[in-house]
Amino acid sequence: MGDLDESRKKLAEKGILRPELRVGVVSFVKSYIAHINLRDAGTPSGTYFEGGRYGKGEVGEFVLIEGQRNILLGRIIEVRLPEGERQTINQDFAGSDDLDAIGHIQLLGSISMTDFHVTAGVDTYPRLGDRVYVAPHQLIALIPGLMTKTEDLDTPVQLELGAVGSANGNKVSITPDKLFGRHCAILGATGGGKSWTTARIIEECIKHKSKIILLDATGEYRSFNGAEVMHCHLGEPVHKAEKSIACSLPPTSFQESDFLALFQPAGKVQGPKLREAIQSLRLAKLCPELADEGLIVKENKPKSAIYQKLSEASIGKKVDDPNQEFDVTLLAKQIVEECVFPDADYGRNPKKWGNRDGNNYTYCLSLITRIYSVMSSAAYGCVFGKTTDKAITEVISEFLKGDHGLLCICLSGIHHEFDAREIIANTIGRYLLSLARQGDFKENPAVVVVDEAHHFLGRQIGSEDIFSRLDAFELIAKEGRKFGLSICLATQRPRDITEGVLSQMGTLVVHRLTNDRDREVVERACGEIDRSTSSFLPNLQPGEAAIIGVDFPFPLTIQINKPTFRPKSDGPNYQKHWKAE
Repeated sequence: MGDLDESRKKLAEKGILRPELRVGVVSFVKSYIAHINLRDAGTPSGTYFEGGRYGKGEVGEFVLIEGQRNILLGRIIEVRLPEGERQTINQDFAGSDDLDAIGHIQLLGSISMTDFHVTAGVDTYPRLGDRVYVAPHQLIALIPGLMTKTEDLDTPVQLELGAVGSANGNKVSITPDKLFGRHCAILGATGGGKSWTTARIIEECIKHKSKIILLDATGEYRSFNGAEVMHCHLGEPVHKAEKSIACSLPPTSFQESDFLALFQPAGKVQGPKLREAIQSLRLAKLCPELADEGLIVKENKPKSAIYQKLSEASIGKKVDDPNQEFDVTLLAKQIVEECVFPDADYGRNPKKWGNRDGNNYTYCLSLITRIYSVMSSAAYGCVFGKTTDKAITEVISEFLKGDHGLLCICLSGIHHEFDAREIIANTIGRYLLSLARQGDFKENPAVVVVDEAHHFLGRQIGSEDIFSRLDAFELIAKEGRKFGLSICLATQRPRDITEGVLSQMGTLVVHRLTNDRDREVVERACGEIDRSTSSFLPNLQPGEAAIIGVDFPFPLTIQINKPTFRPKSDGPNYQKHWKAE
């Protein structure tokens, strides 16, 4: 209980309707809005109270309306003068106590007078003449905790993210249940503070017995260090974290759909031949006695031995299993072996395969060339290259069993050719989902943080004939929660994340969004935000964020604390390197 219970007691002692913060009375009431006559709107500046500044009628301020049963919580979204009074403001205006200003208040929620519990929605509408007060910063900072009933306050785990106002005592802390329980997304345009917020959340989590797996797309989180942090990297990053473990991704981690995305067969011949080759190599792995140097040779060979093995339930099922291992280095050669006529003697002998089919071989040449190009490219060196690096799957397993709180997987060393970074990240995500389905996170919940998520979600790779969806993280968003695996997406392009995925995010931490399409996507995906609320998003300052979600009665705007381990996202220093001697 501790701190939150004490804060409730202090609020009860002081009260939340402070005479010093009174701003006016209600003069108009509608189903979703109320108007107030502002008595201090003509003063040239705000006032300071208990260490914080209050505008007493400024746009964006949270206010309290003294109701009949409960206290109503609202936010000023507009301040104006009646049309007839507009001319009283001119270039010589220096302030006036007699200004007849009207404030428009968006009604957000209700606060209990007994225990200050906050609920969304309006319990009882205000009446004309009800007094209106600016909400104290201490109250706004406690809103995440005041959404919880006092009998539920038995957890000490709190993540201190930031503060409300300028006073140091107005700290905002959120439980990981509310932040990650229904998944989380951190959104914001470049320069809005998205990376700092991600870093702040992570360093607050690792103060506890957390399990955070961070997919670092750019390497900017290499600054994290300490006994609770574990770093590893795939490929060859330009900048590596200290004591970072070089890792590989075994080809056995790939499924058939991954190879379809990887090699992108085209037309009506390449796709079926690729699948046949994969099935043949699985059979060669399971029944080495049928193989010749690891290959299933078919040209003018009898079918009986192979068909007999495939008819066995145990073998046939494994050959069709997309997770069954096979030697991918022989894939191109096996495709050549598949390019034969289905029956020997020009179709007169169905018990044997026929001669080489030159037409099919010609159709498959571009696929064979692509397979060799992909497997020899530097982008997939951590997959198909000859390496002694530890498998990333092994590193993840060690992390989950050990005492570390953060595993940072750096993907910046993987090139973008052949969609390598997206496919490899998707494979890691699917591996985590498979662990979740096995129950590995049921007693030890984990959060996978995906930086630059717009690169990895909603992607579809392939041709019109055969394509593959990179949907591992979308599946985590849809079903991971019930297995104890949550996802936290960080992106500067919400419009590139499908609405179906964003709608699964129970909590949004939204920084400045200047793009109209981005704001529209957020509005449609989140039922707790409307157009009047989203209109504040373009004006958020760097480091300032609005927390929106099903566990919050209204978007809570806070200043995010600076992280201790600051992301290294600076670009080239032109002043230093271009300056003439």
